[in-house]
Amino acid sequence: MTIAEEDLINAAKDARQHAYCRYSGYSVGAAIVDDHGHLHVGCNVENAAYPLGSCAEAAAIAAMLQEGGKRIDKIAVVGGANDITSCTPCGGCRQRIQEFADENTIIIAMDDSNEWQHYSIAELLPAGFHLD
Repeated sequence: MTIAEEDLINAAKDARQHAYCRYSGYSVGAAIVDDHGHLHVGCNVENAAYPLGSCAEAAAIAAMLQEGGKRIDKIAVVGGANDITSCTPCGGCRQRIQEFADENTIIIAMDDSNEWQHYSIAELLPAGFHLD
């Protein structure tokens, strides 16, 4: 199964609609294509005890693992308070993505000029932590 980039971005936009962000008002959606070509989505979920919230990327990665995916082929991340605006993964999610990425993984996010960009994990996390 091949998922077009536009469809991946749209899946992230759709996931964003389910975000629970009553504290920040900033909703995020993420959509992953895994190593088997399957789609997995997630949204951010906030909590009154802020550290207990979860990011959209973490939710999408958990969904991928639950369904048997092992590696991220592509991930799209969309976010914003109202409209979709510039939003790249936070530092913690960059590390999460790196755990399941390789040099071919594509991260799609909107930059500060509101243009969709492709990033590698090395570009977003140049000195990421590895255990191997």
